[in-house]
Amino acid sequence: MNQPVALTTRRSVIAAAGVAILASASPAIAGKNRRDHMLETLKAIITGWHNHDVEAVLAHVTDDIVWRNTSGYRPAVKGKAAMRAVLETMAPVIETSAWRMFDAVETQDRIFVEGVDEFWTKSGRHIVIPYAGVFVFRGKLVSEWREYFDGRISSEMKDGAPITDELKEMISRPSI
Repeated sequence: MNQPVALTTRRSVIAAAGVAILASASPAIAGKNRRDHMLETLKAIITGWHNHDVEAVLAHVTDDIVWRNTSGYRPAVKGKAAMRAVLETMAPVIETSAWRMFDAVETQDRIFVEGVDEFWTKSGRHIVIPYAGVFVFRGKLVSEWREYFDGRISSEMKDGAPITDELKEMISRPSI
């Protein structure tokens, strides 16, 4: 009985080598896409903030970052030095941060996220602010950061309002 013979041609070897080179060079082909990179960067930012490490957060943003952190209520924070100043005023007020993301979707150079900024202040207040955000990347760094949230919730909770059942339901989802 004849066994099938595998024919190796120069063309098939070259084609296989080309596929291997592309797979190792292209994150999408190799199974690691841009979202993985962008999501990992955001997770590193969140970890930095959980540790009250302003420099760890700033390591992931461009020098000319535009941070719109008030849903348009106040002007954008522009530049890394200005962002550092804002973060340095926020960090001493927060005892514990539980900022987290529930969902993320990416397109080319940006990632859209939904999550909750949850924290406990040193004065004992528990603040829960559901948000959506857009992070625009230039290379591996965030160049624009836009946050969208209801400022009334933030103000009311900072004044001592309790977490409503609606908020509890919104923030009870698993994190990514």
